[in-house]
Parts: sequence; C-alpha cells; structure tokens
Amino acid sequence: MQNTESPKKQQTTLQISGMTCAACANRIEKGLNKLEGVSEATVNFALEQASVTYDPDKVKLPQIERKIQEIGYDTVKEAVDFEISGMTCAACAARIEKGLSKLPGVYKATVNLALETARVEYSPAEVSASDMVRKVEQLGYKAAIKQEKQESADHRKKEIKRQQKKLLISSLLSLPLLWAMVGHFSFTAWIWVPELFMNPWFQLLLATPVQFIVGRHFYIGAYKALRNGSANMDVLVALGTSAAYFYSLYLTVQWANQAGAHHVPAMYYETSAVLITLIVLGKLFEALAKGRSSEAIKTLMGLQAKTALVVRDGQEVSIPIEEVAVGDVVIVKPGEKVPVDGIVLEGSSSVDESMLTGESIPVGKRQGDPVIGATINKNGMLRIEATKVGKETALAQIIKVVEEAQGSKAPIQRIADVISGIFVPIVVGIAVITFLVWYFGVEPGHFSGALEKAIAVLVIACPCALGLATPTSIMAGSGRAAELGILFKGGEHLESTHKITTVVLDKTGTVTKGKPELTDVIVSEFIDESRFLALVGAAEKNSEHPLAEAIVAGVRERNIVLPQTEAFEAVPGYGIRSVVEGKEVLIGTRKWMVKNQIDAESAFATMNALEESGKTAMLVAVDGRYAGIVAVADTIKDTSRRAVARLKELGLDVVMITGDNERTARAIARQVGIDRVLAEVLPEGKADEVKKLQQSGRKVAMVGDGINDTPALATADIGMAIGTGTDVAMEAADVTLMRGDLNSIPDAILMSRKTMRNIKQNLFWALAYNVVGIPIAAAGYLAPWLAGAAMAFSSVSVVLNALRLQRAIVK
Repeated sequence: MQNTESPKKQQTTLQISGMTCAACANRIEKGLNKLEGVSEATVNFALEQASVTYDPDKVKLPQIERKIQEIGYDTVKEAVDFEISGMTCAACAARIEKGLSKLPGVYKATVNLALETARVEYSPAEVSASDMVRKVEQLGYKAAIKQEKQESADHRKKEIKRQQKKLLISSLLSLPLLWAMVGHFSFTAWIWVPELFMNPWFQLLLATPVQFIVGRHFYIGAYKALRNGSANMDVLVALGTSAAYFYSLYLTVQWANQAGAHHVPAMYYETSAVLITLIVLGKLFEALAKGRSSEAIKTLMGLQAKTALVVRDGQEVSIPIEEVAVGDVVIVKPGEKVPVDGIVLEGSSSVDESMLTGESIPVGKRQGDPVIGATINKNGMLRIEATKVGKETALAQIIKVVEEAQGSKAPIQRIADVISGIFVPIVVGIAVITFLVWYFGVEPGHFSGALEKAIAVLVIACPCALGLATPTSIMAGSGRAAELGILFKGGEHLESTHKITTVVLDKTGTVTKGKPELTDVIVSEFIDESRFLALVGAAEKNSEHPLAEAIVAGVRERNIVLPQTEAFEAVPGYGIRSVVEGKEVLIGTRKWMVKNQIDAESAFATMNALEESGKTAMLVAVDGRYAGIVAVADTIKDTSRRAVARLKELGLDVVMITGDNERTARAIARQVGIDRVLAEVLPEGKADEVKKLQQSGRKVAMVGDGINDTPALATADIGMAIGTGTDVAMEAADVTLMRGDLNSIPDAILMSRKTMRNIKQNLFWALAYNVVGIPIAAAGYLAPWLAGAAMAFSSVSVVLNALRLQRAIVK
C-alpha cells in the first residue's frame, strides 16, 4: 500500500497483539513516532492495528516490528506455503526470494529449489497470498498456494478461543472460593459451605494457578509497561490482585504458625481469583463484540466471487479468483458473479450493479462496455477481458477505503488518548491515599479493610472503556455508512461531516441526470437546417462536455453526416470555436458572442424563453454571423427534490452552483426546491465561491461529479463526490457517494451525527464509571469483586453501545 505523499514514503498496517487498554496503544504510538524514518504512526486499540508511514531508505519493516517488541508487544504474522514451478537453478530461487521480500508486509521469504516450494511470513493486514502469486508470475514463474498448509488468518478467533479456555479454568478454580466468600455474610449464613473450602491451604491451592497462570499476562504486561516508563491496565490489575493474594498468603502463614489455632482469619484469595475471572470474562465479551464491529468489511468481502472460469490454452478452466491475471479472458454465465473488473469482448446481457450504485434496474452490457467485479450477470453469457484484479478492482478499493477509515483516528479520540495517558498514575495515587486514609484515619490499624478499599479503587478504574469509546464507534459508523453506499476516507471526515451548515450542489450530473438531450433547433434565414446541424455537430464532437455529447447524439439521430473538423478550441465558461470545412463556427453563451463581436441580440428573447423553461440554450455563429440556437434539456434526478427537502429538514442551507446561465439554473433550482443559485460560475470560480461561503462563517460541503469540480471539492470543509462521476473527483473528495442518489448526502450527515452522538455517549459513560465508581470504592461501598464486575461491564457496554450504529436508520 503505497503512500502518495512522496515516492520514498510507504505506508504499512501491522496487526498488534498484547494490547490491553488505550495506554498500550499510546505507548506504541509514541515509540514508533520516535523511530528515525517514521513520519507518522497511528495505533487503533479497537482494531489492534498500527498504521505506519515511513521512509524505506531510513527504516525497514523488521526494525518497526522490533521496536514494537521492545515496547512489550508483538505483531501478528501469518505464514503461507507455495508450490513454485519454472525454476531451473539456484539463481531462480534467489530471484523469487528477493522479489517476495520486497513486497510491503513481507517479513521473510524462503524458497527451496529442490522441493520447488516457497514459505513466506507476512502481515495479513498489508499483503495477501494472491499478491505474492502475482509477484512470482511477474518474475516469470508460476506459483500456487498450498491450501492445506496455509495457516489460519483469523487471529481474533484464536484470541477468543484462548480467552474461553482461560475463563473455563479460572471459573472452575474460583467457584469454591466464591462459595466460601458467600458463606461469610450474615444474610447468607444459611448456605452450607464445605469445611474444606474454608481451609486457607486449600484456598491457596486454588488461587495460585489463577493468579500466576491465568493472570500471568497481567504481570508480563505490567512489567513491560513499567520498564518503558509508563503504566496501563495491567499495572492496576497486577497491583490490586497481588495485594489481595500476598496479604492472604501472609495471613495463611501466620495462621499456620499459630499451632492449634481454631479461628480461621478472613482471607482475600477469592478477591484476587474472582477479579481475574471477571476481567477475563470481560475481555472475552470485548473480543466477541470487537469481532462484530468489523462485520461491514466481512460483508463487503463476501460479495467477491471465489472462483473464475477463464480460457487457458484454449480450454475453459475454473481457478481461484486470486489466480486471475490481467488480460485473462473470463467467461461469466447467467446468474454468476462477475469475478473481476473488465471489458466485454463478446455477448450481451444485463448486469445487476446494485451493490455498487444502489440502482435496482439491471444495466445493459454489450461489446466494449465495462463490467465491475462482484456485480451479477442476469441473463446472457459474457466473455470479458480482465483489466483489474486483486487490490485494483473497484470492490477492493471500496474495502480499502472502509478499512482505512476504520483504522484512522478521529480528532475527538485525541482527548481520550491524553486522558488515558495520565490516568493510571493518578489512580495509583488515589489508591495509595485511600489506603492511608482508611488505615490511619477511618479505621486505625485495620490493615485488611484499608487494603480492600485500595484494591477496589485500583480495579474499578480501568481505562479500557475510555480507549474503546471512539474507535469502536468509528468502526461501526463507517461500516454502516459503507452499507448505505457512503465511503468516508477517514475518521476525521466522519467526525467533521456533522458540523456542516451549508451544502453546495453542482448542477450537471449531480442535481440532474447529466444526460441532456437536444430539444430545440432554431435556424436563421440564411442557412439550411441540415447544413446548420452538420456544422454544429462537427464542431461539438470534439468536446467532452455532456451538453456537447447531447447535441452530437441529437444530430446523428437525424441521420446527418458530420464533416471533418479542421480546428477546435474550448473556452471554459464561454463556449467553443471550431473550423469546419473552412468555416469558423462559434457556439456558446451571450458573453461568447459579445466577446467575438457577433450581433445576436435579436435571438436573446427566444433564448430567454427557452432558458425560463429549464433548457440550456446556446447561440451559434458561422463566419462571424448569427446562425441560430440549439437548446438541450437535462432532466433532474427523480430523488433530487426529496434529497433537498431532507437537507432543509436537517437545518442546512442548500446552494446550487453551475456554469450554466442564470435563467436555466433557476428553472432547475425551482424544480428541486433550491432557493439560492450561483450561476455562470467558471470552473476555477467554484472554489472561490466555496471560500466566500467559508469566510462568512459557514462549514461547507461541496458535492460534485466532474473534473471541473475537483478544486471546489478540495477547498470545501467536506468534499463529496458522486461515485458515478470521475475518478479524479472521487480522489479529491473526503466522502464518496457510491450511488448517484442525492439522498446519500443527508444519509452521510445523519450517519456522522449519529456516530458523534454515540462517541460522546461512550466517552461520557467511560468517564462516568470512573468519576462515580472511584469515590464509591474509596468510601468503602464497593467490594473488590463488584468493582471488577463493574470494570468489565463498562468496556462491554461501551462496545455494545457502539454496535448499535450497525443498525442505524437514516431515512
């Protein structure tokens, strides 16, 4: 995944294991940013990923990985085996090894010439096995994945299984301790407790495996954090449970030394064991919930075809989608998914493109038409040439945008990062003060009581919920938006969109369908209509403007042959100048005629009447003399009026901007309910108009679809590109609306508002748990095991609240 900022800059995504809270993510982020050659590092706690932009000349991927390990964490690697064919000597093996090692995300590549195999260790977040296959083929060899030996790619499933195993062991060992604890209360004295369960040695035997085997990773995490000069959740848990365990051990030894003592002291083994059990349970729930938060990506990936029927050596062969190469001829039968992006070579059919455009009506396809991977062929057989495969396909690009949005940090998350960075030391300080106040003040000399209160403070104040508050909402919100055909390019754009106060809509292709038709031809007395249309059609056929295309199509429908054009010049905002069979033809606005000293005033009244009816009229001059008018009409989209009404209901100002004349623009605006129109704006002037609105204190969203909208899209606070428009416009925009429906604009703003509301709810509850919980624990009203349950519940509740966004309704 190359970064476009600089030819030397690369961006990699690493999957990280071992993080327990937001403080861990902050520490990794700070450590990576200190590395020479790293320009930016962002760590997402919820996704357990690090996105690193670096200069490969100054720092290599293994160095970045080693830095993460030094800080106390690890990167998730996968390994895959390939069968290689075509090697003839050791130089071939070395060449393949070198080529694979250069791929971003590959840690190690080993090629065995004798066995004709290759084994590659790689980061699954950065590179795929299919990328490696294509690399080997580029080098001139053949590679096939050994499917049966490929290691599992889902590390989260492994983590869930590990947590389930730990929870089972911990629960079985903690249950007798919990039973014994319940028997201590006066109101539960009626519950029978086996005498063995009250024996300190038996309790020690049960609590020790929980403390040092199940809870081992807390000690490891705490040691690594403290070694790096910081503190995290592991420090709090290790301190709290160790205090309870070792104090109980001290009491056990003391009891044993008092030979013949019948009174068994109150132990706290159950406190440490039950705490660890509850925290493991919370982590299991958290892992399950975080797995659900990436459902959007899984859904998008599920749209892809798994195999493709390709023509190889004259034979039709079914191969895995990963093995399709650019240039392959792919056969798509009726009812099948189109496996890759391509061009139709033979056949005709209708294709359901609703997964991309939202349009339920299938689109007709014939020779020369483009088709998109994951769309469904309805009724005819198609032979297509693959033009984009793997990560280059439209669906893969959509998945990439969603992944990057989910992995990025919204500005509001920085607040949580700052708080969590100083949170743990403050909590440890509060716990120490709590102990001292109780031991020397409230209950002088009562060590166990003071310790219990301090443990409760340590345990309830976990920063996990704070670290999960923002990223889980961003993941769920951007995922739901993707299902609605809205692609936010980053968390910052998802956050900023809710601040929009003014929406500026381009007219052609945005408010209107962008496919105008020739409706009126008015010819001067000195020229024949057929000759007039031949000259106009020939002049306009060199232009790429939608209005020009409509004129040319209309002329050809009248069976008029277009002569050759000898010269052509387009003047944006005015019109065109062309030379056809020795005659100079001018087509354009009133200003264009005035500029070229053409007397066309007699046609202005007719032109006004056409424009007031919503048509775009253009004046035509031949050899310096007014020759007539051509008018085209671009009908509005069926959904535009409803979309504008919804924007107004949201309290937004709606402005239409166009290079078209005032009368036509106002006629179109009236049809959709827009009150403010900026007409006759040159392409370069659109960005200036956006700036003027911003200078008046407005937060502006610009919506467009053409190349001429690109400067305005880049200038606006939020640029929204209609996905059916040009790639350049989509590249410049912050949000891509994959469907041509303008209702995606209010949908995007509503999703941003809902996501921000969700984030604020999460941050409030994450902080509220601690603001309310710490004083209650310090005051002695919260037993440590209850504090542990509350802490686990806080993380789970934050994630579950974020997951509500996956079912958000925006209509």
